[in-house]
Amino acid sequence: MANNSNNKARKVIWLGFIANLLLTLLKLVAGVLAKSSAMVADGVHSISDFATDLIVLGGLSVASRPRDHNHKYGHGKVETLVTAFVGGVLLLVGIGLFYNGVMKIYSVYQGNVLQQPGMAALYAAIGSILVKEFLFRYTIKVGNQTNSQAVKANAWHHRSDVYSSFGTLLGISGAIFLGQKWVILDPLAAVIVSIFIFKIAIKITRNTLLELIETSLPKEHEDEIIQLASRVSGVHDPHELKTRKIGNHIAIDIHIKVKNHLNIEEAHKIATDLEKTLRNNYGKETFISIHTEPLVSKSKDIKHA
Repeated sequence: MANNSNNKARKVIWLGFIANLLLTLLKLVAGVLAKSSAMVADGVHSISDFATDLIVLGGLSVASRPRDHNHKYGHGKVETLVTAFVGGVLLLVGIGLFYNGVMKIYSVYQGNVLQQPGMAALYAAIGSILVKEFLFRYTIKVGNQTNSQAVKANAWHHRSDVYSSFGTLLGISGAIFLGQKWVILDPLAAVIVSIFIFKIAIKITRNTLLELIETSLPKEHEDEIIQLASRVSGVHDPHELKTRKIGNHIAIDIHIKVKNHLNIEEAHKIATDLEKTLRNNYGKETFISIHTEPLVSKSKDIKHA
């Protein structure tokens, strides 16, 4: 099952890589022919897309390796690092678009005239939006199916390209159909688009950094784990719960109490039942550690007091 998910993830990343390579060539050629600096910039932006795809592919390959002597918890954190890298690339792309847009707007106010683009740039922008939106929808679907952070992050990278190309489309359209006075719409749209990209980048990067510093799962998730444990026959007072994410899997460390008259075999069976329950809910690859303690009756507590 894990291999099947990994194959799906790799296929969708390879699809994005091929599409990004073709789009880069299309945008650069159209930008040069149509004399559109915005389209050339969008083409250069696309170079980072297929470079990112290669890194994500490499990360998925390492993350899918089985546990070994030096990595008892597997290689899941590699995917987390790759996801953080994608978020960082998006952040740099947003900064680049924002800076270029602001500088062009400043250039106009300094009296410089921006070049009016041709129709080829307009067609390239429309084509880019359609292809990238398809890639986003397909990639996010596969990301949800495989529960892969890196694939989901790459999907949002595609969506950021939709925003970028849409901003380019607005600027080029305004420059072509509204005349030279409105050429400033191109850089203005780029500035607005960069803000959307910042938002996506910060969300992706924040989530992965929280995971890398061993942040616990959300409270509602931990409450659910406690409730599941409480329903298992023989389990009393589940407590001292510790959780964290390891790539696409989670680790659960929990203490439970069992009746003190039980023998080792009976107590072990209760812990095994709890382990099965947690794995059924959170996946077979879930890392689980259960510490059992004796359940002392209140009457005995009083006698010992």
